[in-house]
Amino acid sequence: MNQVLRDELFSLADVQYQIFTSRLLPNTNNILGVRLPILRKIAKRIAKNDWIGFLHNAGDGYFEEVMLQGMVIAYIKVDFKERLRYMSMFIPKIDNWSVCDSFCASLKFTNDYKEEMWDFIQPYLKSEKPFAIRFGVVMLLMYYTDKQYVGRAFKHFDEINHDNYYVKMAVAWAISIYYNKLPNETFTYLQSNKLDDFTYNKALQKITESLVPAKEVKDLIRTMKRK
Repeated sequence: MNQVLRDELFSLADVQYQIFTSRLLPNTNNILGVRLPILRKIAKRIAKNDWIGFLHNAGDGYFEEVMLQGMVIAYIKVDFKERLRYMSMFIPKIDNWSVCDSFCASLKFTNDYKEEMWDFIQPYLKSEKPFAIRFGVVMLLMYYTDKQYVGRAFKHFDEINHDNYYVKMAVAWAISIYYNKLPNETFTYLQSNKLDDFTYNKALQKITESLVPAKEVKDLIRTMKRK
């Protein structure tokens, strides 16, 4: 089955899209160039058929094969604990921001298991592996931007101490999303936090690049940049 699937992916590859994606993922050299909507369609097909065989025998040779695994895990109809088991096996395979963020975006079931998923992502937020941390941070910005979790999320951001660029950018992105959803709480946090200068300044930049804050707010945010 894996060779048949791989042949299908090769047949669907778009050279121009491969070039475009490779520029966005400079350290990823195994991209075929299959567009995300096509991958999602394939993943949903697999999820309705022999998904067990796919997940147990899936190849990791190409970016799209790994991406498909994450999508299938998100789409299959299984109980919560079984899905977590497959997620735990998949997350160590994440080695770029695209697979990470697409996987997180597919985990819509999180909204039905907020506390259980909160507990699940805690070890990843405290990991030493950059894309494990990014997984946890992106899960926060996608599913936990409300008053119930904001204080705990900011505490995590203060405690993350990793030099990886994609970790820092995830935290900056998250803070900008929190600002759009909870501006008062986030502004207070920005006035007193333990973020490194790069992450802090990137967070300010992302807030000012958003369409949500008013011009006068953006002007104020710019004055807060660290030298």
